[in-house]
Amino acid sequence: MEFNLIASTIFFIIVIAFLLHKKKDHQKRAPPQAKGAWPIIGHLHLLGGSALAHRVLGDLADKNGPIYTIKLGTHQALVVSDSEITKEIFTTNDKVFASRPKSKAAEIMGYNYALVGLAPYGDYWRKVRKIIVLELLSQRCVEMLSHIRVAELNASMKGIYDSWVVKNNVREHDEMIFNSDESRMVKLEMGKWFLDMILNVVLRILSGKRLEKNNEEAVRSQNAVRNFFDLTGTFVLSDFIPYTSFLDVGGFEKKMKMSAKDMDEIIEGWLLEFKKDKESGQQQKHEGNQVFLDVLMNTLQGASKEDFFGFDHDIVIKSSCLALLIAASDSMGTTLTWAISLMLNNPSTLKIAQDEVDNHVGKHKPVERSDMKKLVYLDAIIKETLRLYPPGPLSVPHESTNDCTISGYHIPKGTRLLVNLYKLHRDPKIWANPLEFKPERFLTTHKDVDVRGKHYELIPFGAGRRVCPGDNFALDAMGSTLASLLQLFVIKTPGNKPVDMSESNGLNNIKSTPLDALLAPRLSSNMYHFGS
Repeated sequence: MEFNLIASTIFFIIVIAFLLHKKKDHQKRAPPQAKGAWPIIGHLHLLGGSALAHRVLGDLADKNGPIYTIKLGTHQALVVSDSEITKEIFTTNDKVFASRPKSKAAEIMGYNYALVGLAPYGDYWRKVRKIIVLELLSQRCVEMLSHIRVAELNASMKGIYDSWVVKNNVREHDEMIFNSDESRMVKLEMGKWFLDMILNVVLRILSGKRLEKNNEEAVRSQNAVRNFFDLTGTFVLSDFIPYTSFLDVGGFEKKMKMSAKDMDEIIEGWLLEFKKDKESGQQQKHEGNQVFLDVLMNTLQGASKEDFFGFDHDIVIKSSCLALLIAASDSMGTTLTWAISLMLNNPSTLKIAQDEVDNHVGKHKPVERSDMKKLVYLDAIIKETLRLYPPGPLSVPHESTNDCTISGYHIPKGTRLLVNLYKLHRDPKIWANPLEFKPERFLTTHKDVDVRGKHYELIPFGAGRRVCPGDNFALDAMGSTLASLLQLFVIKTPGNKPVDMSESNGLNNIKSTPLDALLAPRLSSNMYHFGS
């Protein structure tokens, strides 16, 4: 009897131990790994060529499901394209994935990880981000600085009109009648025009200065911003196979050093000019508000290197300016270019948006910030543009700082995370006819979906701790720019040809071909003299 009891107890313990071991093994099961990995380089051969990375990873998701891993040299990366899994990552495991992996781009072009968007998660990142948000990107600051955006927008709109007047030899008091003859319209490369305007908005907020159209510094600044994004989105072999750094395969490190030098010289010039004006008492202020360089200098006054974790004051200032410059100018310019491209390829959408502006703003006064809440269809166009063409089709990489569990899979510390926004935003389970441009969906089936990181089926600005803090500024500027453009001008493509919607590789989802458009005034001449 006693022997049977002992035997039963031992058997019970063995069964429990076995079940616990099986449960532990189940809990530590790994996500599926995509096939096609090569020795040493893993799946890098799929991502380093001309094929668009977000499309390659989207095709792999079709084969492996919405969560899988790939090998990037010595590193493992988790690729996700499902809204529920994404929500789990940026809520339950948000802190675990709040850091960034090391990269040559962040080291060489980001002031050795001082650039807040690429900095690892920690005290330095928290401190600098807090300054930027409180002093520049809060809703209060966006409202206070809106007069700068309005002034630059007005100047840019008037510039188009003035070009049309010169081309058509129109006198000041001539009655304007729009003529559909293309020879009378002004040709404009829209991507460059958007970038010029936004660059001046950001630069005036940072330093109080602006760049004149097509001058050497303006062209150099545009090229430097463009190169930064192209290089940051490049797969550099040494990021994934560290011992290959001395080879500089593709010459990317050399290009990064040149780009970093160019960008630093530009920002250094702004900083030195500002310091000189400040010392002479000539620094500019905006209606009593300090420019951001002044805010940074005052904040850092008296602080030691140790207060900013080894970075000297000038590095903190320059890296903060660089973060704002690249985050605002290229991302917003890219989104605005896609939005106009989509409307030009869908004339009925453009007409509905233009009619909405006419009905709710009118034809006799400029678009004001208070008008924007009434332009719900235009807002839907912006959301649909961000759905189809998010500024970064792949999220900026995250890296796990601890082991965690995602969707039942064990994810070890040091795993890199790529959220494929391009695939996520086109999930047929969430979006009916996901490949079609249908702004109306945000007035009906998805009218409550926002883009600020709380609805995980649409996160063009990211989500969680590393969400882009400039979403309010970007949405405010993009909405008013499109509304003013539609109010003031007829816009079409040469020969009414469809816009090429092919994409280029890089960190930002840019068009592979320039967007040339024809514009002409559509209102009375007095509407084009504001801001003069």
